Amino acid sequence: MSPEQKKVLERLEAQCSKREYCAEDVRLKAFKALDGDVAGAAEVVESLVHDKFVDDLRYAGAFAREKASLTGWGPVKIRYALRAKKIASEIIDEALSGIDEDKAADKLARLIEARRRSLEGDPQLKLKLIRFALSRGYEYDAIKDYI
Repeated sequence: MSPEQKKVLERLEAQCSKREYCAEDVRLKAFKALDGDVAGAAEVVESLVHDKFVDDLRYAGAFAREKASLTGWGPVKIRYALRAKKIASEIIDEALSGIDEDKAADKLARLIEARRRSLEGDPQLKLKLIRFALSRGYEYDAIKDYI
């Protein structure tokens, strides 16, 4: 590993020790820091993964829990966001299984109720509520129980 790669590695280790990153995020950071050296960036990422600074399963689990509980995203939207970060489907499935379904259902009910109050008297209330919940990443089967 070159001195420049070691410097980038140390900087990324410090960043990864403060918060979770997926391998793709770290790869892009290393790629930019190494001025487009693909092989060097791959070597840095491999070292970070080997030393457990980067773990896609850990990242995906934290991402899914945070987005489901705090942001109110549904499983569909979380899945697409994790796919955009090039995380494997098996890891995404495992991360989504870690979401508490009861809390997610409560969050959906609260979101729909808040939206219902803001749209009171609207002739297209039902359609707008369905569209709102779908845009939040919930599946239609879960939504229709609350509408």
